Amino acid sequence: MRRLENGWLQPRPRPALIVFAREPVPGQTKTRLIRALGAEGAARMAGAFIVDCLAKAAKLRSCRLVLAGDRAESSPYFDYLSQRFGAELTSQGKGHLGQRMARVLRRYSSAGAILMGADTPSLPLSFIRESIKDLREVPVVVAPALDGGYYLIGIRGALPDIFGDLDWGGAGVLRQTVRRLRRLRIPYRIGRWWYDIDRASDLAFLAADLEQRICATDPTSCPATAGLLREMGLLKNRR
Repeated sequence: MRRLENGWLQPRPRPALIVFAREPVPGQTKTRLIRALGAEGAARMAGAFIVDCLAKAAKLRSCRLVLAGDRAESSPYFDYLSQRFGAELTSQGKGHLGQRMARVLRRYSSAGAILMGADTPSLPLSFIRESIKDLREVPVVVAPALDGGYYLIGIRGALPDIFGDLDWGGAGVLRQTVRRLRRLRIPYRIGRWWYDIDRASDLAFLAADLEQRICATDPTSCPATAGLLREMGLLKNRR
C-alpha cells in the first residue's frame, strides 16, 4: 500500500503477467511439429498449450493477466480467450520476436511485468510465483529454457536494451541476454530451468514426463495438453 498526502492508502499497482501467443493457424503454427502431427494436429496442440498457460496464469490473482496475441486487433480467437480467462487483450505488433516482446513489456513494466511464452505447458505454477517474487527484488528476471533461450522474462522499471540484434530462435539467446545485462550493469536473477516444446522429440519428452513424472509433473499441470496427447495416442496415463 502507498500512503498519499491526504492520508488515504492506495493499493500498489499489480504487476502484469503477460502470456505471449500466436494464433494457432494450421500450417503457420508449430511448423516443426507438422511432420509428426500434421498441420491441423500441430495447430490443435499449440492451442492446447495456450489454454493451459492461460489457465495457470489466471490462478495468480496478485497479477494483472494480459494476453498478447499476434493477431489481437482482429481475432475472434483471442477475443474468446481473453473473455474466458478474464485477461486484458493487447497486440504484439510487427517486427522480429525481440521487437514485439519489448513493445509489449514497455506498456506494463513501470509496475513490473512478467512475459512468458505458451510453449511450456507442464511448467509448475510455483516457478512462475518464484519469478514474480524475484522481480520485487531485482529489475530483471530471466527463466531459461533447455534449448538455450528463455521461456520467461520479467522487467521492473525502465526497459533495458536487451531485445535487439539477438539470434532469436538460436541456442545462444540466454547467453547473449545475460552478457548484455552484465555489460549494462543491470542486476538480474536467473529463474528455474524448464523445457519448451518445439520439436517432435520435445513432445515425446513431454508425454514421457507426464507419464513417468520425470520432472515431478503430472497431467493435472496441463489438462488440455494431456487430453490432446491421450486423444492422439501419445499419452496413456489416465490420471
